[in-house]
Amino acid sequence: MKIKIGIVDDDYLIVDLMTKFLQEQQNCDMLFSKTSGQEAIDFLKQAEELPHILLIDLKMKEMNGVELTQFIKHNYPELSVIIISSHYQDSFLSFMIKHGVAAFLPKGISLSKLIDVINEVNKHGFYLLPTQIEVLRDQIPLSNSAAQFLSEGITEREIEILKLIAMQNTAKEIGELLFISTRTVEGHKNNLFLKTGTKNIAGLVLYAIQKKILNPQDIFII
Repeated sequence: MKIKIGIVDDDYLIVDLMTKFLQEQQNCDMLFSKTSGQEAIDFLKQAEELPHILLIDLKMKEMNGVELTQFIKHNYPELSVIIISSHYQDSFLSFMIKHGVAAFLPKGISLSKLIDVINEVNKHGFYLLPTQIEVLRDQIPLSNSAAQFLSEGITEREIEILKLIAMQNTAKEIGELLFISTRTVEGHKNNLFLKTGTKNIAGLVLYAIQKKILNPQDIFII
């Protein structure tokens, strides 16, 4: 199945270049490209078919990428958001993840790497650049313990599943490893979202790092 993609960026040249490039990819289906957050919202409200992934610029007039992401995660939580910005700063990383962003990328990224990231986000729900692992290690205070994580209502099975998610296993793969159904894995994953208050897989992994269930170096990246 093709990955359905939307682009929101107020730079017409960037929109044109990315649109043409993605249209040439056999596994991608470009649904729309818009130059403002409000245009994107208007499209989504009337769309008969929603994208799987939105590529959103961070700095835009009237509505920035974070504000648009907040609207999307509240109204269309199933959509994955990749923020791409010429104003990229490592210090924004954990903030972006906590607000539901699946990947945060500099605009200097190559188009071939962008395709890799899109594929990983579509398959696993999040992506971190290799250098971002070190950034997370510096940004996140590891002040809590696994015991406290359990005391907050997270079960040992859910911790086990969380670790496998962070290693980029799909629900089907996790089910096969643990001898449970894919539906059961999805149920545990949804419980983790509710118990941790996170918005997506990336936020879930970030939460687990904070609680010392995962070390940043344990996360599998391509």
